[in-house]
Amino acid sequence: MSGILERSFKVLEHLADHPEGTALSAMAQELAMPLSATHRLLTELIRCGYVRQEQSHSVYVLNIKLVSLGLRFLSNSGIVDVAQPLLDRLAAESGELVRLAVVDGDELTFVAKAQGATKGLRYDPDMGLSVNLSCSAAGHAWLSTMDDKQALQRVNQQGFGKPEDFGPNAPKNAKALLPFLHNARARGFSMINEVFAPAMTAMAAPLRGNNNVVLGVITIAGPLVRLTEKRMEALGPNLLATADEVAHASAASALFKRRA
Repeated sequence: MSGILERSFKVLEHLADHPEGTALSAMAQELAMPLSATHRLLTELIRCGYVRQEQSHSVYVLNIKLVSLGLRFLSNSGIVDVAQPLLDRLAAESGELVRLAVVDGDELTFVAKAQGATKGLRYDPDMGLSVNLSCSAAGHAWLSTMDDKQALQRVNQQGFGKPEDFGPNAPKNAKALLPFLHNARARGFSMINEVFAPAMTAMAAPLRGNNNVVLGVITIAGPLVRLTEKRMEALGPNLLATADEVAHASAASALFKRRA
């Protein structure tokens, strides 16, 4: 049964990355699964309402049901109700994209955002994705709350990103990563410059609940031409204040309250 569940989730994750749909043979090949087993899983997922087959193109597509479950969970958890007004304010103060990621087991996942850029280049990556720990401001902020050994264990579990997928300053090993974490600890928040993506910068601060439990992180991200290192340093107090406010308001969220 565990093997079937694992394969089912792999199919769902694959379809989430291919909103245009995927043919049966292509999916089986990419997931290294037998064609017959892939077809049986898709048939069951269709029966349960999570996948549909578009006959006109002979491809399988993820239904909105899975998204609806996630949104329903977030709504019932109270996360957005607690954080959104504070994210909106920080976005207006910074003029950049502000996001909230929550700790989910061994991962960070973005769950809410506010866009402060009203004109020009707007940086707005996908939501609902697990955060890359080694090459993101959010990852560095979370890792900075651990000791070096714990932080590197987390990164090694996830793996360092492929250099071609990130910016020119992305750390490729532990030796290159540790200075980012040490600076974040000393400063109270992380800062990256062309690490996650070329010509982009970001900063992030951890949210600490009761007993110093880390609940998540808040990030500010934007183009280097606007969000310079000097600008990030100036926004540091605003970011830290917002992180503190969200953490103190966490009792209003069922999810945060349980983890705090």
